[in-house]
Amino acid sequence: MGSVAFDTIETPFGKIDDALGGSATYFSLGASHFSKAGIVAVVGQDFTEDHRKILQDKKVDLSGLEQLPGKSFRWGGRYGFDMNTRETLFTHLNVFENFKPKLLPHHLDKEFVFLGNIHPSLQTRVLKQIKKPKLIGLDTTNMWIEQTRGQLLDVLKLVDVFIINDAESRELSGEHNLLKAAKKILEMMQKASPTLVIKQGEHGLLMFGQGQYFNLPGYPLEDVLDPTGAGDTFAGGFMGYLAKCGDLSWDNFKKAAVFGSVTASFCVEKMGTQRLQEISLDDIKKRYAEFQKLTHFE
Repeated sequence: MGSVAFDTIETPFGKIDDALGGSATYFSLGASHFSKAGIVAVVGQDFTEDHRKILQDKKVDLSGLEQLPGKSFRWGGRYGFDMNTRETLFTHLNVFENFKPKLLPHHLDKEFVFLGNIHPSLQTRVLKQIKKPKLIGLDTTNMWIEQTRGQLLDVLKLVDVFIINDAESRELSGEHNLLKAAKKILEMMQKASPTLVIKQGEHGLLMFGQGQYFNLPGYPLEDVLDPTGAGDTFAGGFMGYLAKCGDLSWDNFKKAAVFGSVTASFCVEKMGTQRLQEISLDDIKKRYAEFQKLTHFE
């Protein structure tokens, strides 16, 4: 559950206008390589059959994609040379402004649920309708930490996996050190065995859970053209792998983190979703094996 949007993106290496984007789009394209993915989102009349085909070609279930009169959510951003700094040029919520997620009967029995970045009250609304989830993942952003902290903490108590970046973890916890930040955030999560993933951009990630933690570097790339959607793609690969294998052991969480990172590494190689549309599971497995060689030592 999240957004389907059109992005206008400027980087030092290219520009693209009105590219298909949004958290639900990137997540589902990442997850689709491992499991059948479906989205709950809203679009306007500017969402065409060609846009629909991009997702349908990856067998994404679009039955939960509501189309309303008006324009889709649109966002524009410009990245600096290091790709770590981003300036928002415009945000037009359009039909997304009054989005109320509508779950269909077949959504209610889903075991793996991911709540993309959206108002925490809407995330809670979705969760209350799911019957017997096996794993619930959550994303958020600085805006909700600052403006709706109480509601965010309420939904945080209900989820199994929390995926945020390092800046968000520091703001939420009030701790600069990421190990201390993780300890505080895990205490906010009340599930029996919560997992926290702290993304660090090109530097990889830290994952905490089951009394352990895992440090994964970023996959080294020669060409990084557009980092938009990489975090959502990671979440899709991560959740998609876990849904495929169904085994929620710590070893499989680590594999899921690697598969998520590898899938996201493809995302940044071209503008928008172009690279994600091209790759196959074989491409991901090949890069996974290369990642194993790069990070293995006795």
